[in-house]
Amino acid sequence: MEHRGSFSSAFNLMSVLSALLILRGHHQPITAMAFGNKVNPLLICSASLDYVIMWNLDECRKKVLQGLVPRGTVMGSLLGKVLCLQLSPDDQVVAVCAGNKILTLDIETQAVLAKLQGHLGPVTAVEFCPWQAGIIISVSEDRGFKVWDHCTGSLIYSSSVLSAYPLLSLFIDAGSRQLVTGCADGQLWIFSLMDGHHYRRVARVDLRKKTETFFTRRVKSGLYSQPEESWLPSTSALGKGEQVGVTFPILRLAPCDLSRVPHSACGCLSSENTQCLWIGSSVGLFVFNPANLEVEAALYYKDFHSLSIPLAGSCALRSRFADGKALCLLASLFGGKIAALEVDPAALVVAQQCPRVEQGLSVPASSCVLPTSPLYLGIAKEKSTKAASEQQRAKRNIMKDQFLVFHSKIKSSGYASAPHLTMFSPKTNIKSEGKGPSRHRSSCTWEAYAVDCTVPAKPGPRVTAAPARTRVCCIQYSGDGQWLACGLANRLCLVFDASLTGTPAVFSGHDGAVNTVCWSHDQRWLLSTAQDRTLRVWSARRTELALLLGKDMFSKPIQSAQFYYIDAFILLSSGPEFQLLKYHIDTCKDEIKRYKQRSKSKLVCRLSLTDAGDVTCLSAVNDFYSHIVLTAGRNRTVEVFDLNAGCSAAVIAEAHSRPVHQICQNKGSSFTTQQPQAYNLFLTTAIGDGMRLWDLRTLRCERHFEGHPNRSYPCGIAFSPCGRFVACGAEDRHAYMYEMGSSMFSHRLAGHTDIVTAVAFNPSAPQLTTATLDGKLQLFLAE
Repeated sequence: MEHRGSFSSAFNLMSVLSALLILRGHHQPITAMAFGNKVNPLLICSASLDYVIMWNLDECRKKVLQGLVPRGTVMGSLLGKVLCLQLSPDDQVVAVCAGNKILTLDIETQAVLAKLQGHLGPVTAVEFCPWQAGIIISVSEDRGFKVWDHCTGSLIYSSSVLSAYPLLSLFIDAGSRQLVTGCADGQLWIFSLMDGHHYRRVARVDLRKKTETFFTRRVKSGLYSQPEESWLPSTSALGKGEQVGVTFPILRLAPCDLSRVPHSACGCLSSENTQCLWIGSSVGLFVFNPANLEVEAALYYKDFHSLSIPLAGSCALRSRFADGKALCLLASLFGGKIAALEVDPAALVVAQQCPRVEQGLSVPASSCVLPTSPLYLGIAKEKSTKAASEQQRAKRNIMKDQFLVFHSKIKSSGYASAPHLTMFSPKTNIKSEGKGPSRHRSSCTWEAYAVDCTVPAKPGPRVTAAPARTRVCCIQYSGDGQWLACGLANRLCLVFDASLTGTPAVFSGHDGAVNTVCWSHDQRWLLSTAQDRTLRVWSARRTELALLLGKDMFSKPIQSAQFYYIDAFILLSSGPEFQLLKYHIDTCKDEIKRYKQRSKSKLVCRLSLTDAGDVTCLSAVNDFYSHIVLTAGRNRTVEVFDLNAGCSAAVIAEAHSRPVHQICQNKGSSFTTQQPQAYNLFLTTAIGDGMRLWDLRTLRCERHFEGHPNRSYPCGIAFSPCGRFVACGAEDRHAYMYEMGSSMFSHRLAGHTDIVTAVAFNPSAPQLTTATLDGKLQLFLAE
């Protein structure tokens, strides 16, 4: 066999019965094939217009070695044009899709067990449910799927029309309880088969676009620096602008086990992402990961000169559990030939993975701050302040006490006797008259977060943030979990009690919609930005302005801003760059110059994205020391900056199909702890593309959450303090809760009156607050 490239160890063209297997017994072109589920003996079922034949692969191999012609067992004859065959998990029943009906045949007696009719077009694929005996699911050219009980011959469920093209393939994932079906235009439709989900659609994937993204990331990473020499034709096609509009009809879906991929070799696949899918198309084979909805590897038929089937009309896929390799039988689109292709999925994935990040990235700081780092200014300032205070205390200790009056007797002033003693005693019965967050010191209990608590899905209090219909742009809890800050479209910032009771504190002064609110680590200050190109820092106790950064400092509105490095800096993004500011807040008032601001800020550094695109959002940890800043740009990339080195550390190309509008990191809280590796996880979300969970150590998407409708309006996302759940808003007036180990939502929170625009977890208690487009705040409690 001859083929181009340096990946010959990954693919071996072999013969099952000989170099090219032509099954004797069919007098018409073979239209469908299927493998059995047992390893010994391994069965193959083939169908044509004349016969449906069952082949025992071990017996056929022995006959070929003896020089005899292999023969199979005829299961049925003249059943019509068979488009699909499928064997039951125990290899006792075979389902034959002939025309618009499904026949179930007993393999031992060759008898017809049931005839299922109801599709309006030819049935193209059928699957047995692994965990429910007697249940089969079928798809048809009528562009829908049906659920049957083949023991009784009854119809359980019928879907609506899914696409404008026929559905060709089907697969049932027993682990995630999901149904995956492939379309003639290269679309993958994924549905949930869990109880209570009512066959809800989880995701829709375009295989052509996913393949383009797969090669684009590898070209940008430098893996395919010379596309013209690559064995992958799509790489050169993308470079030359050819074959971009080609669709891949999905002929077959089969399980693919990538547990043999060495973690040390590529460090790319976690233990939860090793169960993938083989996608057999008319032009090639693809390894698809249903956890993150990404293509992990691609293999094209025309790259093999010895393979006489450049276009496949049908294919069958089977994984050999002994060595982990996969066996693919291809039936030519023209003629009656069948070719066998053996593929090592582990070697294929390792050969096509992007190179690992050279330097180990970690959100928790793993090294000291370098003297050349922009963060060194805050450390040096802190050290100098401590040194000055220590010197002053040392000087006071050196000075000796001396008598002010040098007499043997001093007449008493009388201040030590009653009632003068009460003149200077502190007042202890003063009641606080403030309504702001200054009460949090006395009310905070600092109890440990209940890690094993239930999901906060019980509806609690609901309040209206503004009397008129006003959009809530953003919400955030304070670090102690006692206060909730809200940014409104009517230019106000409100601070509610965590229980959403009482009168909120009002912070007014912006001239545009408030798009960011952020608490400082010590809960003394509240930061807010708006569309008026200003940044304001408020005193949370006295509800007054402490620092103002005006329009003259920023040419474009500030998209994101926050406190950083445990309140040592302010981090903000405006236009194509983000800025690191050192600030000093002085709330002392000069009655003569009351108009003059005593607080000040200083620009430490500014960094731009690699392609000079506008920054849409950024995120960094403020609860502990971290050198990592995550940014997203208009070009749909996510860029990682290391402020200890003062430069860009990595770029994730094509992170979403649209620009990312929010990055959310797993920051935990002061009331609970997680594994150190868990802080390297972060979420991104984009309109129409769901949420993606990333690992900073590998820069890979580990999971894709797409069960919530979000097609036209940016909705917020949030991590739970325990790191077990992910919450997001949606356009169907619900908030969705996902568990980290599943791509399908676990809870759907109802009761909202409009689009849920923002969500926030309470860091001190299992509580979730949601905000809507009409200005309502809803609290959810754990049951």
